[in-house]
This record gives sequence, structure tokens and C-alpha cells, in this order.
Amino acid sequence: MKCPVCYHADTKVVDSRAAADGLSIRRRRECLKCGFRFSTYEEVEILELTVVKRDGRKEGYSRDKLVKGLKRAFEKRPITEEKFKKIINLIERDIQALRKSEILSEQIGLIVMKQLKKFDQVAYIRFASVYQSFKDAQSFKRELNKLLKGRKG
Repeated sequence: MKCPVCYHADTKVVDSRAAADGLSIRRRRECLKCGFRFSTYEEVEILELTVVKRDGRKEGYSRDKLVKGLKRAFEKRPITEEKFKKIINLIERDIQALRKSEILSEQIGLIVMKQLKKFDQVAYIRFASVYQSFKDAQSFKRELNKLLKGRKG
């Protein structure tokens, strides 16, 4: 890990502990050249997962795409950074639990919707409207009614 101040290649780990979310590790590091101290975070990464798109194209899994989609869904919603990271980790945990090397993009969408429904119903509806490509107000209303019906029961 390079020092962010002097870019020296050697740093030593001074302290390691679980981050507040419990799903990553926070490491305090010190540059061996200039003595600058800084923190890094280590998280689980999904490796070697291929996503099969609706049109049949295949591409590698991208956490950045997941984050981007979730940020759009949560735009102007009251969510902490910690809660946002927790949702991402829960979604990736559910993907990994499938134990597959290939996954349909539709499966990822369903997993995302399942987690969003638990955290924020507005974000869920926003994501669902894009993911399910609502054609008109009626299809939007049907999904909203399902959500409200599930909330009462």
C-alpha cells in the first residue's frame, strides 16, 4: 500500500479491527519513510462472477454498477453511509450464497429489490420502476399496491 502523502511503497500495519459495519476491516497504517498515518478498509469482493444480460451478452460482475443503481434509487432519501454499505453487503452476500459462476441480471435485480423492500419503500419503487420497465401508470400502480398490501399483512 503506497503512502498517500509521499507515495513511498512500504507501509506497516499499526492496528487492525473490524469496522463499525462488522463487514469490513479497518487498518491503521504508517508510512515507513515519512511516518504519515492513514486508514484503509478491506472488504469482501465478489470475484469471477459473470453476469448474463437480458440480451444474452456476458460481462463481469461490477460492484460499481450496483452502487450506481442503488445511489439513484436512494437519491434524496434519508440513508446513512453505514446503512448503504450494509445493503450492498447483504445483496452481495445473497449473490454469493447462490454459489454460481454465472448469474442472470434478472436474478441480481430480484435480490436488490428484496433487500430494498426491507430498507426503504420509496427506493424500492424507484428501483422497481427502472428494473421492471413499467410501461404506464397502471403497471406502476399495481406494483405500488402490492407493496402496500404486503405492508398491511
